[in-house]
Amino acid sequence: MINTKHYTSPIGDILLASKNEKLIGAWFEGQRYYLSDFVDIAEKEDKILSKTINWLDRYFNGDKPSVNELDLAPEGTDFRCEVWKMLCEIPYGKTTTYKEIADRIAEKRGVEKMAAQAVGGAVGHNPIAIIIPCHRVVGSKGNLTGYAAGLDKKKFLLRHEND
Repeated sequence: MINTKHYTSPIGDILLASKNEKLIGAWFEGQRYYLSDFVDIAEKEDKILSKTINWLDRYFNGDKPSVNELDLAPEGTDFRCEVWKMLCEIPYGKTTTYKEIADRIAEKRGVEKMAAQAVGGAVGHNPIAIIIPCHRVVGSKGNLTGYAAGLDKKKFLLRHEND
């Protein structure tokens, strides 16, 4: 059973989802890949959803809570999970590029190179917005590129974290 709870943020409603007391999703309503591929869903708050609401409240109040405070279990391929784990290492107030992540994965795997576009696909499918900070990934020239919830939200999050 997947438990869900709605959270109202300053930039839109977010649907939180948990399974087996682990956070599996945090999607802005209407974003691409919103709650895709999930069945057996109930509107019911549990311990991890309560912790996530507290985490988000603190975040939007200007605190910088650690991603490690929450038990995350995003569902995806091994490659996507590897990318999402790297996203969790990007500090507040910092950004990285798709190419830099691709280069790190290539080095880690002992291969010559990895396509930045593949990383972009994984970043775009991140099921736990804000907490797994995919908004901190930018284009190679520092330009703001796609964000599944919209560039306006990405801009807000980056400004919010730099205030």
